Amino acid sequence: MAIQGPLRELGVHDVFQLLDLGRKTGMLKVVSELRHNEGVIWFHEAAVVAATIRSNPHLLGQQLLKAGRVAQEDLTRAQGLQSSGDGRRIGAILVSLGALSAKELAAQVRAQIEEVVFTILGWSEGHFVFEEVPAAAIPRDADVRISVEALLLEAARRIDEWSRIRAKVPHLGVIPRLAGPQDADPGSLVLNPFEWRVLAACDGGRDLQAIATTIGEPEFDVARAVFGLSSAGVVVLRDPAKESAAAAPREDAGSLVAEAERQLQARNLEAARALADTAVSAFPEDPQAHLTLARVLLAERRFGEAELVLREVVRLDPGGPRGLRLLSWALLGSGRFDEAVHGFEAWLALPSLGSDEERKVVTVGAAIPAARQLAALLRGTHD
Repeated sequence: MAIQGPLRELGVHDVFQLLDLGRKTGMLKVVSELRHNEGVIWFHEAAVVAATIRSNPHLLGQQLLKAGRVAQEDLTRAQGLQSSGDGRRIGAILVSLGALSAKELAAQVRAQIEEVVFTILGWSEGHFVFEEVPAAAIPRDADVRISVEALLLEAARRIDEWSRIRAKVPHLGVIPRLAGPQDADPGSLVLNPFEWRVLAACDGGRDLQAIATTIGEPEFDVARAVFGLSSAGVVVLRDPAKESAAAAPREDAGSLVAEAERQLQARNLEAARALADTAVSAFPEDPQAHLTLARVLLAERRFGEAELVLREVVRLDPGGPRGLRLLSWALLGSGRFDEAVHGFEAWLALPSLGSDEERKVVTVGAAIPAARQLAALLRGTHD
């Protein structure tokens, strides 16, 4: 049976942990309508063994050529063999031709998989579906196995680095442009080739996400490069999200919440949180304002803060199913599995969920046994 649901309910990190716990073999597809992007990650007994993404297909032959691992004539020869009916994947053919070693191939494939996975782990909106498939059906370029734990640890390290980058680059929606004479810091400019490529794409119209798509590089690497360029005074940044938030109407809770929701849907989380905070401060008895703030905090994976806000939502709207369900997700994100299970069961027991909430039943139903298993495992570690 397929496991599926929206990322705002169960983040990609949580999905990875569930698949790791169940030692699953199959295909995880994650679709982000906001980014017009789609990624596929293949698991074999919990380890990640292959990955692709629509925005940057990471064609292995071109990646090997770009990295200087193979010569153009070797790649052309391998592609010719494929065109002539050789059913092997391009990497296997190149190894058999002696164009590169199996170790070099595995290193490149691993780097390719990691970049796709780290990109997808950064998504907090969209939809996921996992389907079990036979191991033989997984399209593997090399015998590479990357543990889920290793990927999540590296993702956490990148999140820590993002906290430093956000001082200048709060989100991927900022738009860089070349600094003018009055903005630039005089002095010599020493950039590496990647930074030059990023700088060339800073036209004042494209945001970081669009630049990453244009040059075919990971969003994280582009953001890190722009952080350095901004710190050096080479580019200046404009934040359309803050401009929109500053112009938002303040006369009623509905207007503030609607604008916060719009910013949340656009993944401009900093602007959404600023608007939701303003709505909560100005209208402390409005449950929708609190609910919107909580959804922003959940998107930012700030589960403890989200729990406090959602408890206020439940107080203000005791019969509201959405607040209770999201509170259970916040508890799950904080590692309080037994409490999360009780919350989900209470949500399922409500006399009326409404059509919007009814669509969440399958996802919640899949989360309850997983949370119980995690709780049991944690209890077992203390024996």
